[in-house]
Amino acid sequence: MKLLKVAIILLASVILSAKSIDGGLHMPKNFRAVPISKAHILQKGESKLYCSKCGMTLPMFYKTNHAAKVNGKFKQYCSIYCLVEDMQDNNITDIQVIDNSSLKFIPAKDAWYSVGSSKPATMAAKISKYAFKTKEAADNFTDNFGGKVLSFKETLALAIKSYKKDTIAKKIRQANAIKKGAMIYKKICKPIDKKFKSIAEAKSYIKSSNLCRDTKGKQLQAVALYLVSK
Repeated sequence: MKLLKVAIILLASVILSAKSIDGGLHMPKNFRAVPISKAHILQKGESKLYCSKCGMTLPMFYKTNHAAKVNGKFKQYCSIYCLVEDMQDNNITDIQVIDNSSLKFIPAKDAWYSVGSSKPATMAAKISKYAFKTKEAADNFTDNFGGKVLSFKETLALAIKSYKKDTIAKKIRQANAIKKGAMIYKKICKPIDKKFKSIAEAKSYIKSSNLCRDTKGKQLQAVALYLVSK
């Protein structure tokens, strides 16, 4: 009987700890995510909510977002990896990064990064990179979650160095996602004969046209990858 009472108390404490501010329940959140209403989106257009390179939803990876101007217009990225990828083909200027203290964009050249913490990485192979406006904030984050504090210049150099390795891992992930996307497309999507210039464009079209019912998250990403690969 005592064991039963203890179990009930523990269950109650878990339920209470899971309650949100409005009294509802929620699952553990993606550390990198913020509500769309709190995300600063610098790029324009119908596909503005998606990374301009890999197509991932920007608010879902907001705390690792970067942005830069290409031909005078801002493009936004889910990660420093996608920023580096765009640097391969474009002359970029005015690089910005999300300050994890204020959740606003700041000039990347002034930022301090906590690199290699226990918090999840975005695109890069297990090496997370979170930026802060002050070195003190980066130091505090690193004290709590591990890693080391680097300047933007040092962090960018690290991202460039690991770019080829990260790209190989990305291509493997995307190849697997394309296979899943093909199955989802054939099962629930309306067939179309349309070419897309980017994953972001494909995702925007799928959502606006209701092409695949209420597909979202990883399934939406997979279908978009498949459509771009056709």
